[in-house]
Amino acid sequence: MIDALASLGQGFQVALAPMNLMFIFIGVCLGQLIGALPGLGPSAGMALLLPITFGIPPVTAIMMLAGIMYGGMYGGTLTSVLVNVPGEAASVMTAVDGHKLAKKGRAGAALSVSAIGSFLAGIGAVTALVFVTPPLAEFALSFSSPEYFLLATLGITATASIGSGSPLKAILMAVFGLMIALIGTDPILGSSRLTFGVTELLDGIDFLPVAIGIFGVAEVLASLERSYDSEPIKTRLRDMWLSAKDWAECRVAILRGGFLGFFIGLMPGAGPTVASILAYVTEKRFSKHPERFGEGALDGVAAAESANNSAAHGALIPMLALGIPGSASTAVLLAALVLQGIRPGPTLLVEQADLVWGLIASMFVGNIILLILNLPLAPVFAALLRIPYEYLAPGILVISLVGAYATTLSLFNVGLTLFFGMVGYLMIKADLPRAPVVLAVVLAQLMESSLRQSLMLSEGSLVIFVQRPLSAILLLLVIGSLLLPLLNMLTRRRVARRSRREGSISIATK
Repeated sequence: MIDALASLGQGFQVALAPMNLMFIFIGVCLGQLIGALPGLGPSAGMALLLPITFGIPPVTAIMMLAGIMYGGMYGGTLTSVLVNVPGEAASVMTAVDGHKLAKKGRAGAALSVSAIGSFLAGIGAVTALVFVTPPLAEFALSFSSPEYFLLATLGITATASIGSGSPLKAILMAVFGLMIALIGTDPILGSSRLTFGVTELLDGIDFLPVAIGIFGVAEVLASLERSYDSEPIKTRLRDMWLSAKDWAECRVAILRGGFLGFFIGLMPGAGPTVASILAYVTEKRFSKHPERFGEGALDGVAAAESANNSAAHGALIPMLALGIPGSASTAVLLAALVLQGIRPGPTLLVEQADLVWGLIASMFVGNIILLILNLPLAPVFAALLRIPYEYLAPGILVISLVGAYATTLSLFNVGLTLFFGMVGYLMIKADLPRAPVVLAVVLAQLMESSLRQSLMLSEGSLVIFVQRPLSAILLLLVIGSLLLPLLNMLTRRRVARRSRREGSISIATK
């Protein structure tokens, strides 16, 4: 512990050098902006900015790119809460409840709890990273393909618990999302599937056009058909900050989400998206008021935001200790290290001690900068809701389509976005949940590749999924996530039937 503190002190000397401090500030501000732009996520923003790192010292470049990574977790909250458009995959769960809160005039509270939760979880995750990197990296290494398949499956089956609608509808929409994800090229055989001769579909359908279409474009279309005779949503400054009741409601959610997010972040390939899903579902299970989830639960926003920021920091452990990227963003960081002529892997902590400990120290500094930027500006962001929607809608639509185009510079992606916008609009009309579709598209790649690797290792035997205690526990959680909504539905029907019977008996008695 003393060695870790001494190394961290050396890291702060590196991070607080004027040039490094300036680039940390630039990185977190760019991350905030990139995370707020629908269609651009931290990994895409980092990849786009990789060329500018040439000529910058390696330590400075990695600090800036890392700032974009966790700054994007803060920024993705803005559009999720204000306009129901997740900036990237990890913000989907925030959009579920955050936008409902905004419609109730509580946008400021949602943004504030997101900033505070992200800060506390981020600082906690970096502190844990300092002291427990070696044993936790060893634990993450114990995961293999069966565990990854079951973890992804748990994320998808847990969608039955999201929102207050029918679990059956949620599962069906998740299956629809998996069908979308199957389009493209087989990852193992290399043959095309479900492309119908369209060459643009050989690369598959990315998360971005699906998410932007189903959430962003669909929301615009549904909102434009409503009457605009009503007053625009108003917010007051005194409603922007968390009350003692709000803090009491959210503090355990922040703690639980932070812990869960950190451990999910350790698992290579899982990342902030899986963390935010599981934290949201876990919080709903523990909540005294689960019926509020999907209708504007502040603790749901707190759990999801704490988990995704904690996971973003936790994902650095397998990258720094093992050279294995824990998420898409850390994969870009890994590429940046290689571009700088640095070999990632177990020897990195020894050969590049200044870089590793400077990076860890920079994350303490960056999170403090983000908290200072976000809390005072929460009322400014929430005040955007005062603008009548008929003026906001065209701008949201244009930004969404530009975001869809910018990632691949392809008009085909713009067409896909509009198509999924119509699909999302029809889903709104049919009262079908939209989040499960997007979540299934995000998790499908991890799920499929892990399943096929597991079956190849076991020569087709399903026993591999119960051979190890860890995979057996995950399998039980998957089965439980499927059975619990069914049992709840049967219980509700039994209670309703009993109440009707008692009502008819009392009428007959009278």
